[in-house]
Amino acid sequence: MNKILLSMLALVAAVATVAPAAAQDAKPGDQKAGEIKASMCIGCHNIPGYQASFPEIYKVPKIAGQGAKYISSALAAYRKGDRKHPTMRAIAITLNDQDIADVAAFYEGLGKDASAPAKTDMKPPADVEKLLAKANCASCHGADYNSPIDPTYPKLAGQHADYLYAALKAYQVDKNPHVGRNNAIMSGMARQYTHAELRQLAAYFASLPGNVKTVAESRFRGGHQFQD
Repeated sequence: MNKILLSMLALVAAVATVAPAAAQDAKPGDQKAGEIKASMCIGCHNIPGYQASFPEIYKVPKIAGQGAKYISSALAAYRKGDRKHPTMRAIAITLNDQDIADVAAFYEGLGKDASAPAKTDMKPPADVEKLLAKANCASCHGADYNSPIDPTYPKLAGQHADYLYAALKAYQVDKNPHVGRNNAIMSGMARQYTHAELRQLAAYFASLPGNVKTVAESRFRGGHQFQD
């Protein structure tokens, strides 16, 4: 285990002892407040093409334009430990419910200036179509994979393929203290596939038009610009 990972795990342990209590009556997310609170997020999620290196190398997910309720549920899962990732855990555990709502509102709103994705009739290849039917992916994430039926579910269309592949694999992991995602529904779905099949699915979702974006932060790129 490298020194960086050991340092991150130590940070998680230290922060866990002083984690703030969740807000009892969190108000609806405030986008302006969230922009300030997102200062710890922009160094990864607002740099186009930025790559994470744990547990493998992949581009960090595009979250501008993602639904606020999904972002909130993801951050809550990292805070609780249902999603295991040392860096995200160390950040999420410092956030109370209001912080999470505000950051989520900021990133949802950050993508609203993007033009709506063009409607297409992208019929998947026959082999991919069979894989999609196996878990009936569209029943939760929408026929276009950009309109989930529940706001706590993510938009998949246009997301980075390598991130989606890493995320799907994480649902197959059991009893690892540092890697994995605990979600009974997604675990059951993901376990049906080989890693090669998960790559196919991830590549297909990434190829679809969607409205999740990476927006370059003004301090890094001289202004909010949609980069990918």
